[in-house]
Amino acid sequence: MPFFVLGGAMNRDTLEQNQIAIYFVAVIAAVIGGLLIPSAAQGLSTLVTPTIAVLMYAMFLQIPFLDLREGLSNRRFISALLIANFVLIPLLVWVITRGLLDHPAILVGALLVLLTPCIDYVVVFTHLGKGDSRAILSATPVLLLLQLILLPVYLALMLGGQSEVVISIGPFVEAFFLLIVVPLFLAIATAATAKGSKIVAGWNTAWAWLPVPAMAAVLIVVVGPQISSVVRDIDQLAPVILTYIGFMILAPVVGALASRACKLPATTARAVTFSSSTRNSLVVLPLALALPEDIRGLAAAAVITQTLVELVGELIYIRAIPALVWREKPRVASTMS
Repeated sequence: MPFFVLGGAMNRDTLEQNQIAIYFVAVIAAVIGGLLIPSAAQGLSTLVTPTIAVLMYAMFLQIPFLDLREGLSNRRFISALLIANFVLIPLLVWVITRGLLDHPAILVGALLVLLTPCIDYVVVFTHLGKGDSRAILSATPVLLLLQLILLPVYLALMLGGQSEVVISIGPFVEAFFLLIVVPLFLAIATAATAKGSKIVAGWNTAWAWLPVPAMAAVLIVVVGPQISSVVRDIDQLAPVILTYIGFMILAPVVGALASRACKLPATTARAVTFSSSTRNSLVVLPLALALPEDIRGLAAAAVITQTLVELVGELIYIRAIPALVWREKPRVASTMS
């Protein structure tokens, strides 16, 4: 089951129940450290890829791979999830980023982060927002695979007229291989051998503690080295901040509409809504850092800015989405589902 549901010991329960506070403390610590001692914070940038890889492995270990067929058998849920994330959200992103055409560096950063649905802490926020977190967890491999396939296509279409931006497919493939394919393969191999080995089962139990600390560590190594650039370039980032706020308002509407069209019940509709609204900023940062040198810094700052805006948005979502998508009255609950 998902890491936030199980709790073998009280200490672990406490850790999981307070993970949102832990993440915000991690971000605040990263911001303070990055601004006060920027040279030391810059040294953390070398840890971004391995730390994200550890987080991905820890997250993938929580996916019930043997139950994936059951989790993916809900065709209406999968249809709504894919339509929202890979049809409607790209259309929304295309519309709201047209105001960034004169700012190619922040445009590519915004496209990188807004076109990729989250596959890590979206599970946490979906759970807190009374959505079907198990369904989102089971759909993670599908979301990852489609991101890998479609992101270069979307970028080519939306950056077609931007001659200043030259994107090589090589760093994209390398980043996805190191951050997704390798951890996913290792997690599947671990899950496949766990039932027949007490050692591997014990390994799994130990790693079940790590998603929360690993997520906090990722936030520190991602935000810390980049926050000084965000502050320094805040005037140039102003247009993209407005874009992120617009996305934060409109993306849940997209998820809710897709869910309504597919006639989803409340819990799975909320899962789709959280997925459409939560972006993959932590995983795409290495892709931004692989861009040409002349746009790399500002593009990475744009990605980090989205993370900061989104974390505030998630606090609103966990209260607003259960109330709006959609509150069932007991006397009509059977007809809503």
